[in-house]
Amino acid sequence: MGMGMTTTRRFKQVDVFTAVALKGNPVAVVLDAEGLSVEQMQSIANWTNLSETTFVTAATEADADYAVRIFTPKSELPFAGHPTLGTAHAVIEAGLAKPNNGRIVQQCAVGLVEISIADASLSFRLPRYSYEDAPQPEIMTEALGEGAIKGTPQIVNVGPRWVIAELASVETIEGLAPDLPVLADYDRTHATTGLTVYAEQPDGGIIVRSFAPADGIAEDPVCGSGNGAVAAYRLKAGQVASGSEYVASQGQQVGRDGLVRIKIEGDAIHVGGDCVTVVDGSFLL
Repeated sequence: MGMGMTTTRRFKQVDVFTAVALKGNPVAVVLDAEGLSVEQMQSIANWTNLSETTFVTAATEADADYAVRIFTPKSELPFAGHPTLGTAHAVIEAGLAKPNNGRIVQQCAVGLVEISIADASLSFRLPRYSYEDAPQPEIMTEALGEGAIKGTPQIVNVGPRWVIAELASVETIEGLAPDLPVLADYDRTHATTGLTVYAEQPDGGIIVRSFAPADGIAEDPVCGSGNGAVAAYRLKAGQVASGSEYVASQGQQVGRDGLVRIKIEGDAIHVGGDCVTVVDGSFLL
């Protein structure tokens, strides 16, 4: 690109985990990112200032429908949840790919991710997950308050490494005001992504909140990978099993109203929700 040349690229901003615009978690999607350098992608992601911006190019693997790179304002991610659903929604809406038997395949840094589509609702299977004990759990108690945590926090690695903790009650999670500098220090020390907490509701659903202050995200409105990690934690704890389905509510504390649908088949965890396009236009560079 020469000086002074403007290129126009198709662009959508999609609200994920909601059917109501402005109530979910937005992702910016640059639909024809061919020819953009990594530096340009990072600059765009820094400028949109959303938790993630994605860049779509043609797939290089035969089984994939498209390829995507995912950036936070500061760095590139190998995989992320809400950007995967929002990007698939944008790609299908733009006519860049067609679902085959209700499925579409995304190529990204973790490999091929299969996304299932039913009307406005999309879901992805967590590419992988593994567990490790969360070191220094007393720091989590310091950050959240005495008596807030129920059970033992775990690190669940879903690509991002989330610390997962179950909280004592719905009241605990709704009133939670964690010490963000303490959490940020913990994440930097232990190379974790952030903290995702949940509490069980009487109706069988859960309430979830996600904090990633070391990444510059005080509280993520609705987090796909965090919810996937919570599902893995609950599976290990025996709170859910193969065949379980439940709905997680997230975002009300930050003016959103996201709903994440979790379905467990064997040891496979499917994370889904609705998507709605809020901005549709061109990115001028």
